[in-house]
Amino acid sequence: MIYSVSILASLAPYIISALLLYLLLEQLSYHVKKRNIPGPLFVLPIIGNAVSLVSDPTSFWYKQSSTAGTSPGLSANYLIGKFIVYIRDTELSHQVFSNVRPDAFHLVGHPFGKKLFGDHNLIYMFGEDHKSVRRQLAPNFTPKALSTYTSLQQLVILRHLRHWEETSNCPISLRNLVRELNLETSQTVFVGPYLDEEARNRFRTDYNLFNLGSMALPIDLPGFAFGEARRAVTRLAETLAVCAGKSKARMAAGEEPTCLIDFWMQAIVEENPAPPHSGDEEIGGFLFDFLFAAQDASTSSLLWAVALLGSHPEVLRRVREEVARIWSFDSNAMITVDQLAEMKYTRCVAREVVRFRPPATMVPHVAAKDFPLTTSYTIPKGTIVFPSVFDSSFQGFTEPDRFDPDRFGETRKEDQVFKRNFLAFGWGPHQCVGQRYALNHLVLFIAMFSALLDFERIRSDGCDEIVYCPTISPRDGCTVVLSRRVAVFPDLRPFN
Repeated sequence: MIYSVSILASLAPYIISALLLYLLLEQLSYHVKKRNIPGPLFVLPIIGNAVSLVSDPTSFWYKQSSTAGTSPGLSANYLIGKFIVYIRDTELSHQVFSNVRPDAFHLVGHPFGKKLFGDHNLIYMFGEDHKSVRRQLAPNFTPKALSTYTSLQQLVILRHLRHWEETSNCPISLRNLVRELNLETSQTVFVGPYLDEEARNRFRTDYNLFNLGSMALPIDLPGFAFGEARRAVTRLAETLAVCAGKSKARMAAGEEPTCLIDFWMQAIVEENPAPPHSGDEEIGGFLFDFLFAAQDASTSSLLWAVALLGSHPEVLRRVREEVARIWSFDSNAMITVDQLAEMKYTRCVAREVVRFRPPATMVPHVAAKDFPLTTSYTIPKGTIVFPSVFDSSFQGFTEPDRFDPDRFGETRKEDQVFKRNFLAFGWGPHQCVGQRYALNHLVLFIAMFSALLDFERIRSDGCDEIVYCPTISPRDGCTVVLSRRVAVFPDLRPFN
């Protein structure tokens, strides 16, 4: 024992020297990579500024944005051994989105995405493989498919609005309620009849574990939120893979599609031989990609829609007038796809919600090689790059800090004039394949919520400040008092 202590004592100077050398090299590496762009002068060893990010992500990213400024539009930092670059400038963000390929940038969706999501995920694909899967997805978003989803969405929305009103005798935060609405919508639209009640409950538990872990430090050990999230993703993908197999069998028997996986599998079973990347396990991974994209983004948008309608009564009045002119809720008939298309102002409101508060404020990529982003700065290989969709939304547009749905109307057409600044659904080869579905869901929710319910926003100091969970939402979770606006809720029936 004494001998061991003596050896340790004699080695201590060397161990301390090695640690100091490592820390020095870490700081030198950070500064070499940072070069002339703004960022912290000193970063904590190994973890960098990860604690600041996890404890207060809103302040962390706001500081990155303000540090980037308008010139050069970039800022640097260091997280868990990873050098990061934040991109504030829209045109520089386009360089990243337009160069997603094996020898430039890899989309990861999360700073530690591949470890969290697993390998079978659409966002990690390139070239012909990626194009092949995107082609397979085309049947999922035809007019017939979108019409099927619209009916399912309305039934779920109405069920939840009714429940909210019936159980709301005091102010309620909508955050968890909207999350539940969207989770049921995703389950119903994506894999409808293939999840029984027990499977839906397990699904809900695992998705909540995933949400918690996606905001935690990336420690992949039992008992840590990140590790629990990774295992939850594996279980979710396995559940979705089983749904894919059941749907293939049903579509092969010649039955009609009733949900998204059916439209997808119907096209696959008709091909002989089966197209690449159409095995159940891979389909399960792709479906989780859809779920992740749809679930949290829609939760964010629906919350901000209520918050912004509550603070803009004139916008709410115009939405209600338009919806009443097009849809008669007391007819007990669903909103048709044609009626949805007629709600032009409500769709402008939905687009402005997404511009003003883009759900996923950044889209992480990893540099596969050194990439010359500007004439004076080359992004080093291995850097995690964060193009800011949020900052782009406040560049170019007329009075961008003003919530103004008319900017997307026929007169101003700012969605075309400033098209390069509207990046909420991405850009380039990995642009969101389900954006029409997402906008339809938001328009339907705005129309039905506004027509069927009265609401009063309970305002408090800082209630509209942005928090990450993991997409952005109002700090108070959008706290409201709800009451019924109609004598009787509609008993929705599809048109024959």
